[in-house]
Amino acid sequence: MVISMEGEHPYVRWAIRVIENYVRYGRVIEPDESVPKELFERKAGAFVTLHRKDGSLRGCIGTFLPTKPNLALEIRDNAIAAATEDPRFPPVSPEELDDIVVHVDILSKPEPVKNVSELDPKRYGIIVAKGWRRGLLLPDIEGVDTVEEQIRIAKLKAGIPDWDKDFEIYRFTVERYK
Repeated sequence: MVISMEGEHPYVRWAIRVIENYVRYGRVIEPDESVPKELFERKAGAFVTLHRKDGSLRGCIGTFLPTKPNLALEIRDNAIAAATEDPRFPPVSPEELDDIVVHVDILSKPEPVKNVSELDPKRYGIIVAKGWRRGLLLPDIEGVDTVEEQIRIAKLKAGIPDWDKDFEIYRFTVERYK
């Protein structure tokens, strides 16, 4: 068991079931009647973030626009990827499952930003873009307290040099489930 599912939001319970089945048995499970109905009716980008119980990051993968027919599949595939494909970490092992905490973020559609005064790192996540390069940073990240820091980190993730001022910025909100 990853963590006790009592009191967990249904979206998080779904992600936990997916991760456990994949890590323990190599199974990609299909959504069933235990998955909230609205996940079958909705399309959106979603991020699944794994932390250790000490708060350190263990994996984070997501999509800023929907790539699957519904949100149940979006969460499923991103949960598996967060546990096994984040290039910063080795795949989660069955022995680690008891030490993992799962968060699910559902993203609003990104909207262009004309001026940095429209940003707030506690309220909005951002995407910086230049050509094919993209860098995304979710909102309300510990230690990211200024718009400048948020943009700097997103540019770093995108591979856009810090001195380069010719890039686009998009903002989005998230529904965060823990």
